[in-house]
Amino acid sequence: MARPVWSGTLSFGLLNIPVSLMSGERKTDISFRMLDVRDNHPIRYERVNAETGEEVAWKDIVKAFEYDKGSYVVLDPGDIKSAAPESHDAIEVEAFVDVAAIGPQYFEKPYVLVPAKKAEKGYVLLREALASTGKIGIARVVIRTRESLCAVMPQDNALLLLMMRYPQELVDIDEYRIPEGRSGDYRITDKELKFSEQLIDTMSGDWQPDDYQDEFRHRLQEVITQRMKDKGVVRHGDEEPEVEEHASTNVVDFMELLQQSIAKKKRTPARKSAGKDEDDKAERKPAKKAAKKPAKKGAKKASAKKAAKKATRKAAKKTTAKRSKAA
Repeated sequence: MARPVWSGTLSFGLLNIPVSLMSGERKTDISFRMLDVRDNHPIRYERVNAETGEEVAWKDIVKAFEYDKGSYVVLDPGDIKSAAPESHDAIEVEAFVDVAAIGPQYFEKPYVLVPAKKAEKGYVLLREALASTGKIGIARVVIRTRESLCAVMPQDNALLLLMMRYPQELVDIDEYRIPEGRSGDYRITDKELKFSEQLIDTMSGDWQPDDYQDEFRHRLQEVITQRMKDKGVVRHGDEEPEVEEHASTNVVDFMELLQQSIAKKKRTPARKSAGKDEDDKAERKPAKKAAKKPAKKGAKKASAKKAAKKATRKAAKKTTAKRSKAA
């Protein structure tokens, strides 16, 4: 199950609703690894000092603001923390505005607000009130140390939180050369405008999100799959093994192993009941052999001790004889 990005309360007026912020998007991009063409090994990116060329450890890295070309002011974590707002556990709605009053360029990233246990009543109350009035709530939320502008709006049975851009993050349209004036200023006839409206009318329909798929990703996935079938793959010992054709995901592998284990467990009891007497005999035979082996080892040890005693006696006699001759 997905983990919440943030947990706290959604409040408007005196009403506080405990909620969790869950991601409302799923990344489906196909990612690539960069390899060295000479041996097809992955390329590692390192943090390198631009002056000395030496690698720099994370503990030796600080954040700095470049206020001029090659001139920096270094900031420590306390400086950044001091600029962050004190409240981290509340999404406080500051105002309610009409949905149509905000241009699409202000909306950035979707999240889903999930109510905590026993907070359903306040959640549904806000959802229904927003839906009936056609309003959305404008609020601020602090995730980690970053404060963001956001909008709370109803979507079917859910409340969505949409991250928004501040006005200073948007480019003023007037900076670009945009045609102004009426259609007649550009020699557009009434007939051309009418036919354009008719064309739009014939192409109009209900919004069906499933009708629009990422065709590029689908075609690229087919190319990758075909290349794998043609064995155009690179495998190294420290990397994960190539996925077999019949096992598209790890779930398939686990299922096969589980099925094999279950089948093995079912067969084992049948073998034991069929040859119980033979198994008992087989168990008794090794016991006899095991009993004989210690006896042999004991005999060998006893003979070894006797030989050692004899050798000691002979050595003692020789020593005594040498001493008597010397005397």
